[in-house]
Amino acid sequence: MLKLMKFSRLLSVLPLLFLAGCNMVVMAPSGDIAMQQRDLIVISTVLMLLIIIPVIFLTLFFAWRYRRSNTAATYAPEWHHSTRLEIVIWAAPLAIIIALGAVTWISTHKLDPYRPLDRLDAERAIPADTKPLNVEVVALDWKWLFFYPELGIATVNELAAPVDRPINFKITASSVMNSFYIPALAGQIYAMPGMETKLHAVINREGEYEGFSANYSGAGFSHMRFKFHGLTQEGFDQWVAQVKQQGTMLNRDAYLKLEKPSEKEPVRYYAGTDADLYNAILNLCATPGKMCMNEMMHIDMMGGGGKESAESREKLRYDGRHAGGGVVEHGATVPATGVPAQVEPPKSTDGGMQHDMPGMPGMPEMDMQHEGHSMPGMSNGADPAPAQLNNNN
Repeated sequence: MLKLMKFSRLLSVLPLLFLAGCNMVVMAPSGDIAMQQRDLIVISTVLMLLIIIPVIFLTLFFAWRYRRSNTAATYAPEWHHSTRLEIVIWAAPLAIIIALGAVTWISTHKLDPYRPLDRLDAERAIPADTKPLNVEVVALDWKWLFFYPELGIATVNELAAPVDRPINFKITASSVMNSFYIPALAGQIYAMPGMETKLHAVINREGEYEGFSANYSGAGFSHMRFKFHGLTQEGFDQWVAQVKQQGTMLNRDAYLKLEKPSEKEPVRYYAGTDADLYNAILNLCATPGKMCMNEMMHIDMMGGGGKESAESREKLRYDGRHAGGGVVEHGATVPATGVPAQVEPPKSTDGGMQHDMPGMPGMPEMDMQHEGHSMPGMSNGADPAPAQLNNNN
């Protein structure tokens, strides 16, 4: 019996040993938005446990109470209905669902990432003279680029902000969809090429926090991490001075080199940036000679460019930007990259005659000119179809 008691104590300690090795930052965050999200998780879990725990307990109790060997239990084979029991069975879950619905409705609007902050924390409102810190975020392959437009600086894989100062994030991506996530600060928000998402947050405690990509984006995804520093205003000013002192210039040429896929990129500082570089990245026209998407959308809004729009075809090629550098995106087509697909066409089985359809790599083509027959508008020597345009609403 004594050995059994010691063994049971050991079993009770094991869960604590597992939890000791876990990072519980989601349940112990340092920013007000993340704290409200933590509270939402706790409230939702407690509301659901109000049903789950009694059901589990009653299941075990009924199995024990009405076991075959218990001849003292009530035996009522003709019993089939109880109004009071039906009310409890249906009313309790319904009340939980209503409560969860109300909490979800309120939190959905209150924690909308696009909604500006109305408080620093649960006990303090935002002072009237507080100016938010604007940060522009770009998800690259596979690193993070941060612009501070008011300060004229930029950083790679390092982010800093003063404690108790609202932060307004504008977020985009250079190539594929990604996800910007600092668990201690706020929930994740997606970063997408040609689009801008927003996030409003505030950090309430000094410290160094982990930031990373929460959406798989290719080979270097695992190392797409950065440090977020919560600093006092004095510490933040010193950090900005350090960036300006040690940083270089981020012009278009430097950005195009930085944009190329790389893994485990070290922290970099830029003391200055080209004007409107973030907007050029957002509109997919950081490369010289490319038409910006906002220009293209304006042309579409005005009814199109007419016959002259054919001249803009090359300016609107956004896919396969890294193909020339030896990195070919998976799934890219011949018109997008200019590189044939890595698939051998099927061998002919009709004595050497092969039927191929132009512009469709890896699929059987149909030679419409065989034996003098042809289809209008199609020929083996025709140019491939133009690449799709990245229109965004």
